[in-house]
Amino acid sequence: MTRRSLHRASVKGALEFLPSGPAAPIIGAVLLAVTIWGCGSTAPRFRTAEVPGTTGERRTPPRTERTYPNLTPQGIHRDRLLLELAGYLGVPYEYGGTTKRGIDCSGLTQRVYQGALLPKLPRSTAEQFRAGRPVEAESLMFGDLVFFNTTGTIPSHVGIYIEDDLFAHASVTNGVTFGSLEAEYYRERYVGARRIVR
Repeated sequence: MTRRSLHRASVKGALEFLPSGPAAPIIGAVLLAVTIWGCGSTAPRFRTAEVPGTTGERRTPPRTERTYPNLTPQGIHRDRLLLELAGYLGVPYEYGGTTKRGIDCSGLTQRVYQGALLPKLPRSTAEQFRAGRPVEAESLMFGDLVFFNTTGTIPSHVGIYIEDDLFAHASVTNGVTFGSLEAEYYRERYVGARRIVR
């Protein structure tokens, strides 16, 4: 039922229950006005609260400095990284590429980290592997870099760990996509992970 049809039904319902007698027009008008006003109003968008020491004015409480609930222990803002990553999903793989027209795996990790205002990563997979602090597979956290041996060179491929064994990477065949550490191909080629700390 649309808002307009709800409004019509409310007005029609109010008209059916109007009293009769000399006060009927006044009571009816008040009921009709309240019904129409109620259908057209909306709830306030922001909660307000009394601020101590004021004269009863309602104000928005003062903002306090706090950490974001989606800020990871290593200082990665989840939403910012995911939004940056989403902008690259589906971009085709291009060896040496660093743009949304074509990108390789280490170019993706470098650009996503840069766009999410994280520490600057070196350009190559091998340099990124040396840049971070080693992390055991069972201790992986959101934003960690995961590395693989896909060509015989250790490491030759990198992705960004998301969670639940999922990681984002630039695949040679699928472009920027998600993979699973549980998939046989990646499980057999996994060589380690690194945590880039601010």
